[in-house]
Amino acid sequence: MNEHKRYAIVGTGSRAGMFVKAITQTYREVAELVAFCDLSQTRMDWYNAQLLEQLDMTARPTYHADQFEQMIAETKPECVIVTTIDATHHTYITRAMALGCDVISEKPLTTDIEKLKAIYATIEQTGRALTVTFNYRYAPAYTQFRKLVMDGMVGRPLLVDFSWILDTSHGADYFRRWHREKQNSGGLLVHKATHHFDLVNWWIDAYPKSVFAAGNLSFYGKENATARGEHYDYIRYTNEPAAQDDPFALSLTSQDALKGLYLDAEAETGYLRDRNVFGEPITIEDTLAVTARYSNGAMLSYCLVAYAPWEGLRVSITGTKGRIEMDIEESITHLLGDGEASASKGPFKQTRMRVFPMFGESYEVPVPVGEGGHGGADPVMLEQIFSPNPPYDPFNRAASHIDGAASILVGIAGNRALQTGTMVQIDDLFPLSEQMANKA
Repeated sequence: MNEHKRYAIVGTGSRAGMFVKAITQTYREVAELVAFCDLSQTRMDWYNAQLLEQLDMTARPTYHADQFEQMIAETKPECVIVTTIDATHHTYITRAMALGCDVISEKPLTTDIEKLKAIYATIEQTGRALTVTFNYRYAPAYTQFRKLVMDGMVGRPLLVDFSWILDTSHGADYFRRWHREKQNSGGLLVHKATHHFDLVNWWIDAYPKSVFAAGNLSFYGKENATARGEHYDYIRYTNEPAAQDDPFALSLTSQDALKGLYLDAEAETGYLRDRNVFGEPITIEDTLAVTARYSNGAMLSYCLVAYAPWEGLRVSITGTKGRIEMDIEESITHLLGDGEASASKGPFKQTRMRVFPMFGESYEVPVPVGEGGHGGADPVMLEQIFSPNPPYDPFNRAASHIDGAASILVGIAGNRALQTGTMVQIDDLFPLSEQMANKA
């Protein structure tokens, strides 16, 4: 009897790599990769070449995006992993479920309300399971922060003050790629901050009720560069002599993955992975501030900047019995092909976690670290997803489609507030309170 669970992957950019490795290496005894699906044959061939060279595996069947139904019929996956661009997540989630498959989706779940409603309607119609991969929940440091709240160190949470700082390497990369156009990504409030809003929802065990936001494109883009007296006339960076000394330049010949997945696929896709961050068009913001109120009465003050000299976060939760704080500066040394920051000497350069009892002496809490991507989060999350007998998780880190909705709704409501200049009620967009009540 075949004990292997069958997986197909749709979207073979760099984000697929984590799942390919997990299925074909770490969990190969219980998982089987049965197919790739993408717009680009070049990208799928690159992954198959890696499987042959590294694992001596035969090529997995490949299907163009318009052959998705054929792929399901011929290879019979039990679960489809969706790692396409954000704006098309809903397409493959709903089609896979309609064809009888469960789904694992990269964050964010989707980018707008209509797509979210389509996903929920399909879940209701089919009863299929949907998992959203919020890997930050599994980072040891962020799990420890959750534990402090669970242990009652702040009492009832009243205020979360959260700043996430992206530097001019990692932050800039969102302005080189498809993310720079809001129609593709929902902007940083949806694509990037969905991680952060999910952490807040999970830390304080509540869901958002109302959101206000302000934001600008303040640093990147042609207009901002011109206002500073800077001029960058090139469209892209690779093989551009004028960009040789540009500190924002990224060459797609610098890494095998960048070349194989993007540069070599340009003739098929027309997609430029290395566009000038001071070019056009850029329709997302790089400077954002959000205020939100939660179902338990707590408030959130959140800021995101994408052009800082250092990368990390500062967060505090203050409640009826005290306050906890966490400061992290990440050790950024280079960018991987997926745009995620990495480090050669561990994920953190400086860390500090502190507890301030309402009446008592403050004290520091050791900040745990782990090996692997996203501060040690990825291996822990992948074990929960792919292991047939994952360890018990007292922190409830597995994220459902309801958690996926709760996180993106802060960003979607924030985008609506940017457009209207008004406070947005979440339930006016989507019946989240009803969904959370059903979850409870």
